[in-house]
Amino acid sequence: MYPFELTRAKTVAEAAAALARSGGKALAGGQSLVGAMKLRLAQPGTLVDLSGIAELKGIRKEGDAIVIGAMTTHAEIAASAAVKSAIPVLASVAQGIGDRQVRNRGTLGGALANNDPAADWPAAVLALGATVHTNKRKIAADDFFKGMYETALAADEIIAAVAFPVPKKAGYCKFPNPASRFALTGVFVAQSSAGVRVAVTGAAPGVFRAKALEQALTKSFTASAAKGVKIDAAGLSGDLHASPEYRAHLIPVLAARAVDAAG
Repeated sequence: MYPFELTRAKTVAEAAAALARSGGKALAGGQSLVGAMKLRLAQPGTLVDLSGIAELKGIRKEGDAIVIGAMTTHAEIAASAAVKSAIPVLASVAQGIGDRQVRNRGTLGGALANNDPAADWPAAVLALGATVHTNKRKIAADDFFKGMYETALAADEIIAAVAFPVPKKAGYCKFPNPASRFALTGVFVAQSSAGVRVAVTGAAPGVFRAKALEQALTKSFTASAAKGVKIDAAGLSGDLHASPEYRAHLIPVLAARAVDAAG
């Protein structure tokens, strides 16, 4: 690990100022960033610790949405009665992340800012059409994710919270890596009054919407409709775990299971 300086911020404004001044990285749960630093894959000169900022934590119901603070841990989301009541699939997503240590240290905001191409939360945010609130603006899910480990966030911009609209139905199913529990492929489906949104993670360099599945499930929100969709393997990822063709096969299969899970 390269040497670095640590700044512990007490407010969002203080953290943003420190990031602007130092050009460093925000430290949320640190489950990805610290690991990358240990492997010398990342070399931030300054880390700005967000763990002491109370305004970034908590879960609340606001109108027809569940708003989750960026520094809320996966374990807290999994255990939240408000989440289980309004959007139970989010509790399920959180419970399926990593192991107990990761769930108790990792945060929603950290996962989104990191935007790992195999992470679960980007699929939930994109499929539900959530809004990412930062210290500067509100960013629609469709505008937030830009590619592998890339988002719309500016260097000194901090995720404050995420507002998830309550859907009519929603489900998520992934084929997990047995060691990391990241998604080799994962599919999140959400039905609302505006139609159906389907987001796929783990199958490409970044999370994406599966338009063919959206069209099929808008007409008929059934597992059989999902299974009938053919996905083109072009542009999908291939590695030692799965070929692009296998991931293309998995997407409608997992979409069907997500529909079943949505009830």
